Amino acid sequence: MDFEIPRVPLGEGIEKSIEFLDTNFSFITKAMSTGIEAFIDVMVAGMTMFHPMVFIILVTAFSWWLTRKRSVVLISFIGLSLILNLGLWYPTMDTLALVLIATFISMLLGLPIGIFAALNEKAYKVIMPILDFMQTMPAFVYLIPAIPFFGLGKVAAIFSTVIFSVPPAIRLTCLGIRQVPSDLVEAADAFGSNPRQKLFKLQLPMATPTIMAGINQTVMLALSMVVIAAMIGAKGLGGEVWKAIQRLQSGKGFEAGIGIVIIAMVLDRILQQLGKQKHME
Repeated sequence: MDFEIPRVPLGEGIEKSIEFLDTNFSFITKAMSTGIEAFIDVMVAGMTMFHPMVFIILVTAFSWWLTRKRSVVLISFIGLSLILNLGLWYPTMDTLALVLIATFISMLLGLPIGIFAALNEKAYKVIMPILDFMQTMPAFVYLIPAIPFFGLGKVAAIFSTVIFSVPPAIRLTCLGIRQVPSDLVEAADAFGSNPRQKLFKLQLPMATPTIMAGINQTVMLALSMVVIAAMIGAKGLGGEVWKAIQRLQSGKGFEAGIGIVIIAMVLDRILQQLGKQKHME
């Protein structure tokens, strides 16, 4: 007599949970979606109100002022000029706005959670396995809950991008604080520092380079999510890649992909320099 092990109703439970939340709380998220989308449109309008060459010159000047490296200046000027020449300027601005907003939200969430995990051993033991789970979950899965709560569009793309890119912000914030030498922490205690003073005057300043590395990784992951998020209406350069896939236009797809690479290189060099400056301070 065959014995059949009952199937664990994992998928059904997740579906019912999402349906329950969607039925009872989606009106809140969809109201938020309207406001966030309006903010995104204002941000993109602000970035595109100047002539593209003015924007390129401003970014190039900022990169020179920050890094004093010709390679970074050339990447900024030539790369952004190439994007403009390829007719991808406005999709690039859409992508840049989405990445910056997603990174900002990720840091708003990641910094406090990372600090809490670093200072509380029980929280650390709970949060780290959750981050492992989030980082190994395929990126496409994050699109599933975004649609019922936020609908198709840029806000759903930001939601899925934040979930995908927030783990490095949490992990490296926690790592930076936990790596502060114990003798310095003991010295701060000996001088009568309270936990707040110890955090803001010792631990966070010393952890800043590691935190900046977390921001860098968050930006890179957000950019990597751009193409995937185009499947739910993110538009931007990811939308151009997605259209090229649908129409089998390999040349157009590579052009948009090169645009994403250029944005990634410019942001990476700038953030690296910011991290070095904070470390020197």
